[in-house]
Amino acid sequence: MDNLFPGIPLVESPLFNRLIAELDLTDDERRIAHDLHELGYAVFDFPDPDLDGRVARIQHRLAPRFGIDLSDPTADKSLGDRRIQDAWTFDEDVRAIAANQIVLDLLGKLYGRAPFPFQTLNFPVGTQQEGHSDSVHFSSLPERFMCGVWLAMEDISRDAGPLFYYPGSHRWPILTNAMVGRRGFGTNPRSAQDPYEPAWRAMREAYGSQEEVFLARKGQALIWSANLLHGGCHQSNPALTRWSQVTHYYFEGCIYYTPAMSDEVLGRLHLRKPISIVDGRVRRSRYLGEDVTDYGKMSRRWLGARLVSSLINNQR
Repeated sequence: MDNLFPGIPLVESPLFNRLIAELDLTDDERRIAHDLHELGYAVFDFPDPDLDGRVARIQHRLAPRFGIDLSDPTADKSLGDRRIQDAWTFDEDVRAIAANQIVLDLLGKLYGRAPFPFQTLNFPVGTQQEGHSDSVHFSSLPERFMCGVWLAMEDISRDAGPLFYYPGSHRWPILTNAMVGRRGFGTNPRSAQDPYEPAWRAMREAYGSQEEVFLARKGQALIWSANLLHGGCHQSNPALTRWSQVTHYYFEGCIYYTPAMSDEVLGRLHLRKPISIVDGRVRRSRYLGEDVTDYGKMSRRWLGARLVSSLINNQR
């Protein structure tokens, strides 16, 4: 059957069951698709025969950059820098994990558009981050064409501050500045997610949602949907490490922007020019095949009015 909702990721489509039945998927790919649809996340074994070697090399090369005494098993590992962003620009193994072709092929099937990785984050310890949705940090128009893949680079215990998430929260409303009563465009907030945390807590209570903890083993990976609420547990043993890599993916043919610094209803979008880790080229924002990257430079208000007009006309 034709996909009547090309502006919705296949795994979040109201036609999911009919569309997924037509795809040529392995049993494990089908399980991943159903988990993403129902739960907003899916666990799988990362498909790289050289993963152990990559992890060892990444740990060796990145360890000195964190300012942590990783050689001392009793040292407090939580005192130094907690992450390195975009290590793919200088570390080939980080780039290879982010650009893994099997993962790219899987995401393309699940979302119905070609993916490209645009950001990596490497961690020696847990983030201890409050529950949040990545949708305020980086989003797309149409919505939800973004996802994250988190990879455990060692076995992770409860005391190391593991990843947690709220199953099903990907279906909750995506918070915007208009919804929480704040202006975003032209601001440079200390934290992009702090203004939304009270609203996320309220939604957790309203939905009666309970967090689940991912006690991952080395080599396990987790895909999460753009709006899944997730974070890092408290690290009760500061001597432990929690090596991991996160790769964030966009999908082709979208507008890419930062919602926390945008006012969508006024057409004021903080547009992004993400670089694909696969080929090092900028991916320009497109709407129904039209390049709109430079509209953001000329008139973000005009861009917003144009998009609203197009959406209204498409619904008539």
